[in-house]
Amino acid sequence: MMERRLYTLLGLLLLVAVGYLNWTSDGSGGSGGVRIPLPWLQPKMGFVGRNGTRFVVLDDGSLFYVNGWNSYWLMSSGSSEQVVEMLRRGRAMGMSVCRTWAFSDGGPNALQISPGRFDERIFQALDFVIYEARRHHIRLILCLVNNLRAFGGKAQYVKWAQVSGTNVSTYTDSFFSHPVIRGYYKDYVKAIVMRKNSYSGVRYSDEPAIFAWELINEPRCESNSSGPLLQAWISEMATYIKSLDRKHLVTVGLEGFYGPGSNNRLGVNPGEWAASLGSDFIENSAIESIDFASVHAYPDSWIPKASLEEKAHYLSSWVDSHINDSEHVLKKPVLFSEVGSRLSVKRNETYARDLLLKIVYDEVYESAKKQQAGAGALIWQLMVEGTQRYHDEFSLVAREHPSTYNLIIQQSCRLRDLFKEKGNTSREVGHTCLEPPSPGL
Repeated sequence: MMERRLYTLLGLLLLVAVGYLNWTSDGSGGSGGVRIPLPWLQPKMGFVGRNGTRFVVLDDGSLFYVNGWNSYWLMSSGSSEQVVEMLRRGRAMGMSVCRTWAFSDGGPNALQISPGRFDERIFQALDFVIYEARRHHIRLILCLVNNLRAFGGKAQYVKWAQVSGTNVSTYTDSFFSHPVIRGYYKDYVKAIVMRKNSYSGVRYSDEPAIFAWELINEPRCESNSSGPLLQAWISEMATYIKSLDRKHLVTVGLEGFYGPGSNNRLGVNPGEWAASLGSDFIENSAIESIDFASVHAYPDSWIPKASLEEKAHYLSSWVDSHINDSEHVLKKPVLFSEVGSRLSVKRNETYARDLLLKIVYDEVYESAKKQQAGAGALIWQLMVEGTQRYHDEFSLVAREHPSTYNLIIQQSCRLRDLFKEKGNTSREVGHTCLEPPSPGL
């Protein structure tokens, strides 16, 4: 009798194992099969928090400095193979954090069809991105809405309010001020944060593969250029997320421009126009519920007529100023969460993009050596073959550009050598750092 029960138990375990392997073999849960969430089979991963100006892995207190990338298109690609391949390549280059969109508001293949109504198929695509990120030991910065019109953005929220009969201005900055629209956004945030992943069975609020929530991509509020409207919105929304989820970091998604409240920093901006956009790096980032500062860097777009030497000088000053302010004024980590430049021309065997990217990488590395606030950089943006519809002028398939590819690996490896996250160095990454970089991945 005991032997029969043992065989029955082993048989059941075998069936579960075979079913699980079949389910995960195509990276998408199979075709028409029943998903069996098995969270205990997910790789162990610690949450990242902060200690003063530094990120730390909460499990063991180890320091965490970031080399990462942007692939905003992961949820929207429609291809599980492309998602898996991008995460695999990112990890193979030693990178640890990917920033991507967790929104698509209105329009074709929208995640949020209308306020509070979701397309479950798209939600499961986001589930898959998060599930696979953890399998590849990548952490995600999930951005929750766009300031721009791409993928709906704040303009779509205003349109929804108008369609509902709400008396609201057509100006998109109503997104920040109108109580109905603020309610729409909060409802969306709650739906995301409280979502239970259909692949893993883990609620997003309990998922360590989520590095941070980002409130909005590149917020601007030009109708209120002195800044209090955006400041109040950031404070309200960051506090709301914290009321739902105390385990994850929260950041704004700023470009990093200094506003009128930072009068002595205005010379660091790329032009006078940057102070009139209703955002302020110091004031916005200083809000108590914001855990770390975020900055973007696009010298090719911001000072397009400047020479390469002028762009390099400007970028060095930009990065240095934000690291210093984060270390001494904000006393919080800062991530350069979008660093983008065009391929441009080759000079003395070096591409302009590599020269500019290396400036950011070097300043982050120097900050890391001192265990200071410059906590990492994320290149904009990496692609895989077949994702051309998501390309922009700053996109690249890394292995097609060996000099940039090698620069990314070099940054990953030297940060890894400074701070090896306990139990978080895969054999593939270790091999990458031991062998000379090669574009063959």
